Amino acid sequence: MIICKSASEINLMQKAGAVVAEVLLKIGEIIKPGIKTSRLDSIAEEIIVKRGATPAFKGYEGRLSSRPFPASICASINEQVVHGIPGSRVIKEGDLVSIDVGAKLNGYYGDAARSFKVGNVARNVERLYNATRQALDLSIEKCVIGNRLSDLSNTIEKRALTDGFSVVKVFVGHGIGKKMHEDPQILNYGPPGKGPVLKRGMVLAIEPMLNIGKSDVEILDDQWTVVTTDRKCSCHFEDSVAITEDGPLILTRI
Repeated sequence: MIICKSASEINLMQKAGAVVAEVLLKIGEIIKPGIKTSRLDSIAEEIIVKRGATPAFKGYEGRLSSRPFPASICASINEQVVHGIPGSRVIKEGDLVSIDVGAKLNGYYGDAARSFKVGNVARNVERLYNATRQALDLSIEKCVIGNRLSDLSNTIEKRALTDGFSVVKVFVGHGIGKKMHEDPQILNYGPPGKGPVLKRGMVLAIEPMLNIGKSDVEILDDQWTVVTTDRKCSCHFEDSVAITEDGPLILTRI
């Protein structure tokens, strides 16, 4: 069931989203060659807690894992698509690093992700980064009352295919509110004009995941980290967006 939020609920979600946005802005300032992903995780958790929020990912129990997620952010590098566990891995020059952050504040969730280019990246990685970021922005433009959910999905896929990239099909975007994952699921592919009609009060976490190579992915032995099967680079962006009478309201940007 898709839960539409009131204006006051969206306001509360915007406050949770602001915490997430602050974390991602800070990580963008400090990420560089030589820093460990565990350090990024510590900084993120410090900001979240300082703002009176709770890290949404820490202790999260996923349907595909037998153990809770152990950190406050997901840090996924190069061939890692999503759900990378922060630890001792050192970020290097030329890496593409996706940071996914969730925070709960006043009973509501915020969820967003950014990919960061560390130093000089390969030309095809630069193109992948631009395509993924644009796929998110273009899909957000479709968040208008009366459009169909698959209009977002189709927009993401079309942007990927324009540059010869594939989209991840087994992981999707989602509704968000009092739970981090709510209906509906938002595919990153498919024809336009299908699925639920977008209505005022819907809040969607849209997250295109584009690959340089094939769309196929697998989960590593840590039960969380998702990687491309061909080990080619992947890119991930995400924002939580409310459908309003005035158009899309991005809750996770400052």
